[in-house]
Amino acid sequence: MITRLNNSLNNLVKNQSASGIAIFLAVLVAMIWANSPFGEVYQNFIHTEISLLVGEFALSESLLLWVNDGLMAIFFLQVGLELKREIIGGKLSSFRKAILPIGAAIGGMVVPALIYLIFNLNTPTEHGWGIPMATDIAFAIGVLSLLGDRVPAGLKVFLVALAIVDDLGAVLIIAIFYTSGISYVDLLHGVLFILLLVGGNYIGVRKAWFYALIGIGGVWLAFFFSGVHPTIAGILTAFTIPGRVKIKEEDYLKNLQKLHLKFLETKAIKGNFISEEQLGILEEIKQKSDDAETPLQKIEHHLAPIVGFFILPIFALVNTGIHIHGDIIEILSHPVSMGITFGLLVGKFTGILGAGWLLVKLGLAELQQEVSWRHISGVAMIAGIGFTMSLFITELAFQKEEYTFIAKLTILFASVLAGVIGVIILRQSGKAAQVIN
Repeated sequence: MITRLNNSLNNLVKNQSASGIAIFLAVLVAMIWANSPFGEVYQNFIHTEISLLVGEFALSESLLLWVNDGLMAIFFLQVGLELKREIIGGKLSSFRKAILPIGAAIGGMVVPALIYLIFNLNTPTEHGWGIPMATDIAFAIGVLSLLGDRVPAGLKVFLVALAIVDDLGAVLIIAIFYTSGISYVDLLHGVLFILLLVGGNYIGVRKAWFYALIGIGGVWLAFFFSGVHPTIAGILTAFTIPGRVKIKEEDYLKNLQKLHLKFLETKAIKGNFISEEQLGILEEIKQKSDDAETPLQKIEHHLAPIVGFFILPIFALVNTGIHIHGDIIEILSHPVSMGITFGLLVGKFTGILGAGWLLVKLGLAELQQEVSWRHISGVAMIAGIGFTMSLFITELAFQKEEYTFIAKLTILFASVLAGVIGVIILRQSGKAAQVIN
């Protein structure tokens, strides 16, 4: 079990690291494209109308909205699957394991929001307080992975757990504070579809298509028309997907051994084909193997490359094509920019580090072996890479294009700065450890 969890963590770190590179390249393409002579082509591209027609039913939205409201729901589905897995048997499965990353994540959300409000309270831009609360898990893990073995494995565990809790916090903020004009009839339909998924889980339905069909065709559409942001459907659907095996590991291995011996004892036929009896045994092995996997992990495993190398890069491509214009100094001194910059760089750092230190001092949590406070300081700074979620909340927070432009440009600036400073802190941590040793 421990080996399986370690492999899961290693795969997650590798996927997130490579995904971070893909997202960075997408940002680079978007920025060059938007500021080139073909900038108007970029704007036409992201605002291209795409229609979904089924009989008399028609749904028409721009590419930008299809990505932000549709594809990102799949991203949140993966986030929900990761969260459920960690709660059931991972880094959040017990109070002692969960309290430090949960407490640090809460501190890293509350303090940035308060700092943003210091600059924007009682102004037309105060609604953007949720922007600096988010951490981009793909970029954060990607930056941490650049340091390789110079950082302890426990630090990566801490960052992954913190970022997952942070993502859940962002989802709750979107659901509660960035949703308006609710249609309670459509919302009720969404709830009924969720109950149908829960019922399917309860009676033992383990087919991915069942959860995909009802999750997308039922829950997502109902939430879309209800006014509640449809990405919430991804999280809720994830929590209904079974996270338990149908056959225990010991029983699976015993069955596999018996079927293996039975296959060897069965008379084979000449040529490239196998006998009907052997074919039946192989099919039984497939079924047993399927029963030994949880639908949750299976779906999460298949979604990881789709989200990391398609959905998030596409999101970055259509959301970060910022045409830079105006006085940069004036832009970066705007209250929105000041709130986001200080929120991501100062708020995240002090919130995560302060909450973590307090929990350890109170005896409620403890640092993992080989993890020092300087390591936590570096991760607290890297957590200031808001990017994906910060950009996402920006689209929901502001209707005025001027504020959206300022916020997006500042998120890019502050996220790069947070990553660079975080790497410097962690590199110094490695050197300090070598001196001590």
